[in-house]
Amino acid sequence: MTAASPPEILRAPLVVEFPFTRSLGPVQSAFLTGLREGVVLGVTTSDGKVMVPPVEYDPVTAEEVRDLVEVGTTGTVTTWAWNGSPRPNQPLATPFAWVLVRLDGADTAILHALDAPGPEAVATGMRVRVRWAGERIGAITDIACFEPAGEADSEAQASPHSGEFADAVTGIIAEARLDYTYSPGRAQTAYIAGLSEQKTIGERCPSCQKVYVPPRGACPTCGVATTDRVEVGPAGTVTTYCIVNIKAKNLDIEVPYVYAHIALDGAGLALHGRIGGIPYDQVRMGLRVEPVWTEGGRYPDHYRPTGEPDADYDVYKELI
Repeated sequence: MTAASPPEILRAPLVVEFPFTRSLGPVQSAFLTGLREGVVLGVTTSDGKVMVPPVEYDPVTAEEVRDLVEVGTTGTVTTWAWNGSPRPNQPLATPFAWVLVRLDGADTAILHALDAPGPEAVATGMRVRVRWAGERIGAITDIACFEPAGEADSEAQASPHSGEFADAVTGIIAEARLDYTYSPGRAQTAYIAGLSEQKTIGERCPSCQKVYVPPRGACPTCGVATTDRVEVGPAGTVTTYCIVNIKAKNLDIEVPYVYAHIALDGAGLALHGRIGGIPYDQVRMGLRVEPVWTEGGRYPDHYRPTGEPDADYDVYKELI
């Protein structure tokens, strides 16, 4: 007789992305508008250093910085690393070098890409120049990349600049994106597998006896492994909740609606879920609820009242 093989640990791609909207102060506005116009600006700090990219507050005195200067579009590589496998949305689709470039007239370096045929063509101290994007919009991507420059290129000096441009850039929207290959591990793999059978599986700590849902594989309080699996619920108690009045993108739920922390029967802490089947203004602490599964759903669509009397506060007060 052979022992059963352990369940396969789940893995799946996970993408976290969102648009990040930022308003710009006068320094960053001038810097990005300058890039749109083919001009690179920095700031002069209290100790006389020229910082590119510019900062809004002096790193030594913490005072506001407004003394803008124009620096050159050529510079010197101070350090570099070769990127042989560019990822989507990086500056170049072919292998390139990440470089720190101290532009002529600046005392600090700017990070960007260097278009080079191979790592043998890159060296600390080499001279490079800005390659401007064909269409510039007032963003760091207006510098398409750097490219090698001849030794004959003269070194420009920093010169004062008003920072004033027509139609200044006052805000940016940056698309933030992180790509992962996520594995939930042994404990949460069992939890997810249980949901496919409309069961909620937790794990009990052998020391404090608390049942964690979803399980973490270890008790964060006692620091010991949790291997004893326990089915909890399906019913539970609302411990606390919030009313959502802002409609989320790609979420087809009419506002207002309620999200709540729900302590499933037998669980040692609450999980969150949406409350349905009851007007939002009638949801309350202590409300007894049960899961509602959609056909083919891999987790409860929402929770609805069971019709039972509300739970006494003393029963769930430690789970809030």
